[in-house]
Amino acid sequence: MKKRFSATIEKRGRWYIGYVPEVPGVNTQGRTLREVTENLKEALLLVLEANKELGAPAKTYKKTIVVEGQG
Repeated sequence: MKKRFSATIEKRGRWYIGYVPEVPGVNTQGRTLREVTENLKEALLLVLEANKELGAPAKTYKKTIVVEGQG
């Protein structure tokens, strides 16, 4: 069974930083988009396997917060 996940990738200096918002703990980096994408796939598989071995994950809640400040 295939499942689809959304990844967020940002360019920070010379690195691409990526994470999967709906699966806590899935984050990585890479020098290229291709590298960060492959690293995300690997990290996602590892976290999903670990979660499966540990049993059902705790119920999580997703909330967006806004912080105002200087700068």
